[in-house]
Amino acid sequence: MKNPLKFDNTRYMNIAMLFLALFVIFGAFSLYIPRFATVGNVEMLARQSTIVCVAALGMTYIIILGGIDLSVGSIMAYVAVVVAWMLQKKFDPLVAAAAGVAAGTLCGLVNGLLISLLRVVPFIVTLGSYLAVWGAAKGLAGEQKIDAPITWLNDLLSKITPEKQHMVFPAGIWILIVVAVSLGLALKYTRFGRHVVAVGSNEQAARLCGVPVEHVKLSVYTLGGFCFGLSGLFLFSRLSVGDPTAAVGTELDVIAAVVIGGASLSGGEGSVVGSLIGAFLMVTLKSGGTQLGWPNWLQEIITGGTILVSVALDKVRTLRAS
Repeated sequence: MKNPLKFDNTRYMNIAMLFLALFVIFGAFSLYIPRFATVGNVEMLARQSTIVCVAALGMTYIIILGGIDLSVGSIMAYVAVVVAWMLQKKFDPLVAAAAGVAAGTLCGLVNGLLISLLRVVPFIVTLGSYLAVWGAAKGLAGEQKIDAPITWLNDLLSKITPEKQHMVFPAGIWILIVVAVSLGLALKYTRFGRHVVAVGSNEQAARLCGVPVEHVKLSVYTLGGFCFGLSGLFLFSRLSVGDPTAAVGTELDVIAAVVIGGASLSGGEGSVVGSLIGAFLMVTLKSGGTQLGWPNWLQEIITGGTILVSVALDKVRTLRAS
């Protein structure tokens, strides 16, 4: 059973390699796109990556647990629709935001209940919830976009204005930092974090050691729903509308970010820092490709190839460790 408190040279080496890969990719784009290395473009990349980063935090815990969640995109879309619907009905923005995040958390709770209590395979459960939640989003929106009045929620990921320069980053990025630090410390230094790694490493051994496996699974999927809900709130903030089709394919970006960040799909391994770097790397690839005029099909091939290489490297690392 892996001990998350023990210094793992391999893990730190993986993170160092990720930083190097990000540096090389960023440098390569900067050679062909003069404005790519400017402060303004880096700030834009940070704001764009926040949505995937927040969702990747929840997915990191789920994958370390040995699970998967395919309902990320549909939960994000549903939350954006809920927020827009409540704002359209003249609810206070804070109430609308809280309701949206609560809706995402509830979706995660339902996934966790089905997986932990009924012991259904996570792939099947989240595939079903993927379709069900997306249907709920379309139903609530009447199969169209919901236009919402402009409020302070729209500024969560907007560019910093001159009068707000003291904030350095938009509020959404500060929220990401707080959540990332909290989850990173929890994974490394708390009993709950140790239990997540233990269940992902060897569920039967963890059960025999007294780890409340079902409770851990329920907690992790609920936590994932919270992160997906927060990501959905940021999605609304960026789009300013509730669009039930806005997050199509986002689950692939989120899972790819976590896998690229060094998490093992077999469970028991992963890190918050690695997932954040993986998410930023994905956004950098997409942004650079778009600015160079690469067609969508080429960008999709590059994304898929990156995932395959990451999975292959994880397999090689696992075989060497055994």
